[in-house]
Amino acid sequence: MKTTLKKITPAPILQAIKTTYDALRRLPQVPDAYLHPWRRWSRSSLREMRNIHQGQRGFIIGNGPSLKQTDLSKLRNEITFGMNRIYLMFPELGFETTYFASINDLVIEQCAEEIAALPMPKFISWHSNRHFQRFPPKMNFLYTTYTGPQFAYDITRRIWEGATVTNVALQLAFWMGFEQVILIGVDHNFTSKGEANKTVVSDGADPNHFDPRYFGKGFRWQLPDLDTSEVGYRMAKEAYERAGRQVLDATVGGKLTIFPKVGYNSLF
Repeated sequence: MKTTLKKITPAPILQAIKTTYDALRRLPQVPDAYLHPWRRWSRSSLREMRNIHQGQRGFIIGNGPSLKQTDLSKLRNEITFGMNRIYLMFPELGFETTYFASINDLVIEQCAEEIAALPMPKFISWHSNRHFQRFPPKMNFLYTTYTGPQFAYDITRRIWEGATVTNVALQLAFWMGFEQVILIGVDHNFTSKGEANKTVVSDGADPNHFDPRYFGKGFRWQLPDLDTSEVGYRMAKEAYERAGRQVLDATVGGKLTIFPKVGYNSLF
């Protein structure tokens, strides 16, 4: 018995591909977070960063007023993570942080041009990609979400923001293999009070950060959610300790009580 094979024309093949692609895009949270070329490049880049700092120590620099009481010149030859508008301090420091991270949409929207110009590897939330007209060099887009809580052991996938970019930096540092991570400038204390996550507009000099221009007059920002950030910090502490690693807090006068305290000057 002769079997006749039906020839498949290109049109049905293309239609099948399109149908599959459209189906994938309809899955919750999947579309651009995984399929966009910027994200695909980022995931590849992030995979190459796994354990690149294994056994080393790194510093996560917060942006609290305590930085003005901290001799940051000691960090010149250390591996450092800077966050949000830390670059306002670069001219005074005389050097730049090794890495940079920002996940808050309001910060990225208002500072996208400045962030894109930074020369170091950058980690930015994917939900803010629309603020960049072209793919900036060394930009790693992270699939950060507000749903959680959880600690991300694989940063190529979903990362809980934990109400602060510091929690994202802790997850990045874990992925990179740091043996010891030290927090500085994480004051965990704000002069401005109000409903957590509420968007406000600054009416003058910023008293909550190291520079009065940080969230200066007219800047839109969200009031802190310190309770949620502490949930993330506790999860980070547990993750590091289970792995035989350590997070220390060397913030001068900081109010955070989750991590073991250490004197900043004793580290050098």
